Amino acid sequence: MSLPFWCVFISALLIFVAKAPVAKAMQKQGGGVYDNHHPRTQQSQLTGFGARALAAHMNSFEAFPLFAVGVLMAHVTQTQGYLIDTLAIIFVVARVLYLVFYWADMHWQRSLAWLVGLLCSLLLMLSPAL
Repeated sequence: MSLPFWCVFISALLIFVAKAPVAKAMQKQGGGVYDNHHPRTQQSQLTGFGARALAAHMNSFEAFPLFAVGVLMAHVTQTQGYLIDTLAIIFVVARVLYLVFYWADMHWQRSLAWLVGLLCSLLLMLSPAL
């Protein structure tokens, strides 16, 4: 499996890594109980760290398809090499930093990491034309 495909796999895992702090915050907010009957209701009541963790988790779902499409576009057009590998790695690093910055309430750093990830996805999509 190619490096960019491994990065897609890691990015998919990050969606679920981002869920762990949400579940922890839900349990804490619920007096030690995770409400598995109505988790979305419990999530909607989160504040502070829990609300940020939920937003980071949801954004992981939003960022993933664009990145996966970019990698697939590069693959289908047989665009390979250092640039594609580097963009894929930078995307994963940016998304990890995005999660950390969101959890830590570092807003401008989070926005910068989000922008870097977005640019990597868009450049992957444009790579066949480069």
